[in-house]
Amino acid sequence: MTTMTASPSAQNYRVRAIVAASIGNALEWFDFAVYGFFAVTMAKLFFPRGDDTVALLANLLLFGVPFFIRPLGALLLGDFADRRGRRAALTLTIGLMMLGTALIAFAPTYAMVGVLAPLVILVARLIQGFSAGGEFGSATAFLAEQNPAQRGFFASWQFASQGLTTILATAFGATLASNLTVEQMDSWGWRAPFIFGLLIGPVAWYIRTRLEETVEYKAVVASHTPLMDTFKNNGSQLLIGIGLVVLSTVGTYTISLYMPTYAVRQLGLPASGSYMAALLTGAVQLVCVPIVGALSDRIGRTPIAMTSALLMILIIYPLFTWLVAAPTIGTLLVVQAIGGLLMAGYLGGLPALLAELFPTRLRTTGLSISYAFAVAIFGGGAPFLNTWLIQATGSNLVPSYYLIFAAAISLIALLAARSQTARPLQP
Repeated sequence: MTTMTASPSAQNYRVRAIVAASIGNALEWFDFAVYGFFAVTMAKLFFPRGDDTVALLANLLLFGVPFFIRPLGALLLGDFADRRGRRAALTLTIGLMMLGTALIAFAPTYAMVGVLAPLVILVARLIQGFSAGGEFGSATAFLAEQNPAQRGFFASWQFASQGLTTILATAFGATLASNLTVEQMDSWGWRAPFIFGLLIGPVAWYIRTRLEETVEYKAVVASHTPLMDTFKNNGSQLLIGIGLVVLSTVGTYTISLYMPTYAVRQLGLPASGSYMAALLTGAVQLVCVPIVGALSDRIGRTPIAMTSALLMILIIYPLFTWLVAAPTIGTLLVVQAIGGLLMAGYLGGLPALLAELFPTRLRTTGLSISYAFAVAIFGGGAPFLNTWLIQATGSNLVPSYYLIFAAAISLIALLAARSQTARPLQP
């Protein structure tokens, strides 16, 4: 396959397009990661004093709430993006994200306003979840439509940006945990990363308002009823898409986000070192995901993803067994690095693969629904479910079981996706 070399102006625009589309996902993931990393601190501040485990579970339940509102955001915002365009949807979602982040950054604690404190957090998380329901589909469709010959590379930045924000979020966690006292962390330290995230919002909004609509979207006649058309004509693709996202969301919210809390509470490791291990995972993802995305343009979307899912099934349990038997920062670093590599192999070609399941005129709706429903069912509750199951069973190996389960589902979906994407895609 031969491709024309893009002009410097076209290349510059595509770089801006990557930044514009990725920065919203980065802000979303930064806020979610920070919330997860500071779960223990926020549990103390936003719930009445008592059983620490109960408070943590309640806070992790609030962490999971946005994922259950995501499907509504996916249905409404995905439909909006296919009717009005990717640019309009991207501008709307970033505005909603900024509002949710601001509410958390300046939320009063339980000691200040009592039961209103967790209610403020709940409202903020609902707004964030609704916004996120449309963000993934809009941004992924926008990236995937920049250059069909390099769809894998461009779309991969949707997940690569999560690596960057994992680095930022864990850097905040490690720095604050190392330099602040417990009293300082409880007083103001936990707010600092949310305020930082809030400052990113206006930059993202400014960039997105200056985007052009994608050529692929402008070349088709927009559907007047994309939501109805997607369910009517692409039901099997929706099921495959949900299956593909399962490992992506369970792996992301377990390996990248839950592990610092797991390492501190279950393994007794220092918080600063645990954050550094998560930072390593983010760095691996940032570097490797675009490489895998580019490879998927050459060798296909599924080979590397299938290998990664199979390796996850085979080695994640031995890795957790080793970690539990030898709970040191060094062991944790190795487990996080290997987990990061496996996830990068799976995530690199995934956005393009998902985009190619759906025709252009219904792409954002299909992407949004597939991602949001998979995250709501399997990913959002991962920290809560892992914590509860560990408490109920007394086994610190629970996260490995969940990862194996997720990898098995996605491996089946990958096999189904190969036959779907082998057929010519209608616009």
